[in-house]
Amino acid sequence: MSKAPLPFEIDARKAGGPLGMPAAQFLRDYWQKRPLLIRNAFADFESPLQPEDLAGLACEEIALSRLIRHDRSRDGWQVETGPFDEDLFPGLGDRDWTLLVQDVDKWDADVAALLPHFDFLPRWRIDDVMVSFAATGGSVGAHVDQYDVFLLQGQGHRRWQIDASDAMGLGVPSQDFRDDVELKLLRTFDPTHEWVLGPGDMLYLPPMVPHHGVAEDPCLTFSVGMRAPSVAELMGDYIDTLAAEADESIRYHDGNLAPQDDPNEIDADAMARVVEALNVMRMNDPDRLGDWFGSFITGYRNAQQVVAGGEPPPRIELEWLLSQDQAVLQRNPFTRMAWRRAQNGARLFASGTAWPLPLRDARTLAAEPRLDGLAYAALSGSGRDAVLELLAQGHYTVLDADADA
Repeated sequence: MSKAPLPFEIDARKAGGPLGMPAAQFLRDYWQKRPLLIRNAFADFESPLQPEDLAGLACEEIALSRLIRHDRSRDGWQVETGPFDEDLFPGLGDRDWTLLVQDVDKWDADVAALLPHFDFLPRWRIDDVMVSFAATGGSVGAHVDQYDVFLLQGQGHRRWQIDASDAMGLGVPSQDFRDDVELKLLRTFDPTHEWVLGPGDMLYLPPMVPHHGVAEDPCLTFSVGMRAPSVAELMGDYIDTLAAEADESIRYHDGNLAPQDDPNEIDADAMARVVEALNVMRMNDPDRLGDWFGSFITGYRNAQQVVAGGEPPPRIELEWLLSQDQAVLQRNPFTRMAWRRAQNGARLFASGTAWPLPLRDARTLAAEPRLDGLAYAALSGSGRDAVLELLAQGHYTVLDADADA
C-alpha cells in the first residue's frame, strides 16, 4: 500500500511548535527536500519591529539595506543601496516598493530572540534575519535562493507563489535569468502553489525553489536565511590555508624515474607523482581539518569586522566587578561562535579564530551571549584567559550588570 503524499501545508496550532511537527520529522521529510507552508507557526505573533524602525535602521551607515522599486507599466526594476536619507520614504508612494535590511538580528535584540526557535539547526548554519517592508504590491520579483530560508510573516499579508515541480516529481524548473534587470529574476515562472500568509504564518523553502512574493497590503516579513558556502568558496579557502601552511621543502620528486621513449611526454607515472605530492598537502589530521572548517565557517559572510574597542579595565578590576555582580560581559552581536570536539578537549571558534579549551568552557562560551560573574567564575583558568583575550579583541563588551541585554 503506497504512502499518502506529504502535505505542502500544515497548521502548527494543532501540533505546537513553529514546525508543526517534531524537528526530526521535519528534517527527515522536508529539510532541503520539499517546501512547506506552516500556518500559525508563531501563533498570535506580534512583530518585534515596526516599519518605522526598519526605515530608521536603513538610514544608518552601518546597516546593509536595499530599496527595490517596480514599474508595472514596463515591468522595470530599480535597485538602490543604502544608507538612505530619511526624507526619501515619504515620497515613495503607497505601492510597488520594498525595503530590505540584512542582519537585523545583530542590531535588535527582540529580532534576535526569534533565533532560538530555530535551534533544531546548527547555529553556525544560520546567516541572519533579514527584514523587509513592502508597500502594497511591493515585491522583489520571481527568483531562487541558493540556500534554505524560512519566511515568517510579521505584519500584514503577502501572497506567495512557488514552483514545487521538482518536489512533485514533475521536473526541474527553468533557472534562466532575465538579462534586462539588475536583479537575478527568473525569465519564466510557472507556480504550482499559491498562498496568502498572515502574521505568524511561515513558509519554508529549500534551495533553488522558484518563488515570488507580493504584498497584499503594507507588510513586514522576517527571512531567516542559511549560510551555504559554495564548493568553490570552500576549495578556495582550503587551498589558501594549505598553501600558507605548506613546507617549502616538500616538493615534487621522482627518485624512481626511468628512461622515457619521448622526453616531451607527461606520462602516467608523472601524474601519479603529482597526485602523491598533492596528497602530502591534504589535511589528513581530523583536528587540523576541523580547525580549518571551524575558522572558515565562523568567518564566512560576516557583515561587520569585529575590532577592538576601548581599553578594557585591568583584569583584577574586571574580575572584582564581575564577582560583585556589578558588571557583565556581552558578546558582540557580529561575533560568530561555534565549537567542536578535538583530540585534547575542544576548540572554540570566534569569527575565524580557533581557541583550544576544555570542552565545558567551549560549550558555555559558544552558547551564552552574556556572561555574568557566576558564569565567568565557573570557567577554567584557560577559559577565563580566552575570555579576556576575546574582550581585548572586541568580541565582548563590559556592561553594567543592570544594563538591558
